[in-house]
Amino acid sequence: MNIPMQLSRIFIREMTDMQIIELSEVGGTRAFPIVIGLPEAFAIERRLKGIEIARPQTHDLLANTIESLGGELLRIEITNLDNGTFFAQLIVSKGEHEIEIDSRPSDAIALGIAKGVPILVAEEVLEAASAQAAAGMNPVPEISADMEDEDDDQEDEDENL
Repeated sequence: MNIPMQLSRIFIREMTDMQIIELSEVGGTRAFPIVIGLPEAFAIERRLKGIEIARPQTHDLLANTIESLGGELLRIEITNLDNGTFFAQLIVSKGEHEIEIDSRPSDAIALGIAKGVPILVAEEVLEAASAQAAAGMNPVPEISADMEDEDDDQEDEDENL
């Protein structure tokens, strides 16, 4: 069974390779982080803020390709967690058929945020990831109050530009 999730937080640190998004259970208490790359973090942030750019980025290219070929992105499914690595699929409808396209979760989320498509996580993946997060076993640093304060400082700097 797949569980509806939502993007609850994004932490961008330009000085490190480790960017973090956090997914939380819709109507529930479970949550877990996913480490992503800086380009994907910026793409997600740009889409969340509705920032338009002059030329299409890779995620825009994929969205345009899906639409140009007569498809529609229906949902994102995070299907597996293997040795700390998450695996996802884009579920695209074309006519009466659903097509599953392998994807990294970060790319899938960057693509899906703009379209407001559901993010679903397999129950066993959610159980394992949220248990690891609760036990402090995730290979990501603790998200501290200092990091959140830095986010606020960055937002203040962005607003002043």
